[in-house]
Amino acid sequence: MKGARRILDELRRARVLVIHPGDEDCDLLRGHLKRLGCQVQTVWPPPAALPETVDTVFLSVDDAHEADMIQMLEGADVAVIAVVTYESPTTLQSIFDLNAHGVMSKPLRPLGILTQFTLARYRHQFEGRLNAKIRKLEETLKGRRVVDKAIRLLIDEQGMKEENAYRLLRDQATSERVPLSSIAEEIVAAHETMARLGLKPGRDSKAPKN
Repeated sequence: MKGARRILDELRRARVLVIHPGDEDCDLLRGHLKRLGCQVQTVWPPPAALPETVDTVFLSVDDAHEADMIQMLEGADVAVIAVVTYESPTTLQSIFDLNAHGVMSKPLRPLGILTQFTLARYRHQFEGRLNAKIRKLEETLKGRRVVDKAIRLLIDEQGMKEENAYRLLRDQATSERVPLSSIAEEIVAAHETMARLGLKPGRDSKAPKN
């Protein structure tokens, strides 16, 4: 019961943009969303860009050009519910290209709006969490590659052993209170700069080798 209440409370905080011609379907959708307690705006034709305050969009797919819709949604962090009239191949392709999180068929009925609204927002949030994990993993792998490259440079150019090269990076990162990858990036950048100038790094006799 508490979970259901939490879901409804979250829906009431939604900021919705209904992009749909001003007809009965638009009136029904807007009225139902307002009764739920949402902040609702309606607009037609589709705007060139979405308002920054919007987090959910109901979009009449059949009545707008796909290229314009894709451009409008580009870079927007919103849940998208496609509103369609026909399940034609063209419409299905548009739903796919728009990465819609939910679909509703016209003529609209009150039954089903809440379900699609809830599922679309959940799918959008899940997608966001998944993308965040992927970005974090990519950053971790990128940092690991930079560290490995810096260690290899210290081994090849300074004659250090691998464990000592890693310890040098770690201690410097701790001393400066920065990520290990930041120190590694500085070493790689310095090496690339010297190589670009035609200079050959020499071995530092003070560097720990054993």
